[in-house]
Amino acid sequence: MSTRYLKVLVLAVASLGALNGCTTFKKCGFSGCPGDAQITAEVQARIDKRPALSGDDISVQTLDHVVYLHGLVDTGLEQSIAEEIAQGVSGVVRVVSSIAVRGNAW
Repeated sequence: MSTRYLKVLVLAVASLGALNGCTTFKKCGFSGCPGDAQITAEVQARIDKRPALSGDDISVQTLDHVVYLHGLVDTGLEQSIAEEIAQGVSGVVRVVSSIAVRGNAW
């Protein structure tokens, strides 16, 4: 399976996951909820500091203290590490992961 196909698939899944956050988003408005930007920055900084995830493309979004992770990693362990990092940040109420593992047969 090509890398391009996987990226398109990940973006499609990520878009579906983001739709679930739309109802939550209405509570806070277009600028997001207080604390969301800080949560996003903290999660991204912690992910960027992990050597196991340094070469991976993981993006982070936060809506109403729910963290949405998107991207590609090399192993299932790396996927779990990214999810655990996000869950460990203060203020996070839930983590929704759309992280895909490269090379997995679908």
